[in-house]
Order: sequence, then structure tokens, then C-alpha cells
Amino acid sequence: MRAVIQRVNKASVSVEGKTIGSIGRGLVVLLGVGKDDTEDDLKYMVDKTINLRIFEDDAGKMNLSALDTRAEILAVSQFTLYGDCRKGRRPSFTDAAPPDKGKEYYDRYVSLLKETGLTVATGDFGAYMAVDIYNDGPVTLIVDSRRIV
Repeated sequence: MRAVIQRVNKASVSVEGKTIGSIGRGLVVLLGVGKDDTEDDLKYMVDKTINLRIFEDDAGKMNLSALDTRAEILAVSQFTLYGDCRKGRRPSFTDAAPPDKGKEYYDRYVSLLKETGLTVATGDFGAYMAVDIYNDGPVTLIVDSRRIV
């Protein structure tokens, strides 16, 4: 699994002009599922999302996690994170999970996040979405369950 995780002051996602998910201070997670991802990849990504220490403590150091701060999370499916742009001019998406597996893993990721008690908002898997992100910092990280990016 791959994710772009951004610390935000607020964010929202809309489909056809209607806001379907929004959060205040927290994290936006653009999540991609790979064709070879397993339960271990899913658990790794959930653990990283909730425990990354990217919120500032009283001393101004990034020392606190989403769990520590009760941050809100907006999770948006993003298969294009598996776009391979190394050859030619059009990305190849052969490493992305097929839609049925992608939806299953995305839904399970969201469900596991909700089990932590954090507020979780979502996009609409497979829909054309507009995402408004008010990045805080900016703090933007790339997380990959299989390799260092």
C-alpha cells in the first residue's frame, strides 16, 4: 500500500459539487492499494497512519501522533499512486490493485481507523472527486508498506 499523508488544518472532499466528507485539524491520507498487497500491508499502513509523530508538542517538536492529538482523518482512495512513469509519457497502472481488491482494502483501512475512536471521513471509492487540502506546515510524507520511497 502507498499513501501520501498530509498534516492539515482542514480538508474536504466533494463529488459532483457536494461535500461528502470534511475534517478539521488532522490528516489527509491519499491511499493506493497495490495488486500484491496483503493483510500485513494493511495493518502496517493503519499503524503508520495513527502513530506517525508529525504533530507538534508544547516545545514545537514533531513528537505527537494522530492518536495523541485526537486528530481527524480524511481518507481518500488514490489508485494513481501506483502510476509508473519511468517509461514513456503515459503512466502504467499495472501494479495497482484491481477495483474489487482496491475497494475491499480501502474499506477495511477506513474500518480499522474508525476502530481507534478517531473521527474518520472518506471520499467515494472510484468516483471523480475534488479534494480541498489546507496543508499545515506544510507537512507531507510518502509511506509505502513495501519499500522506502
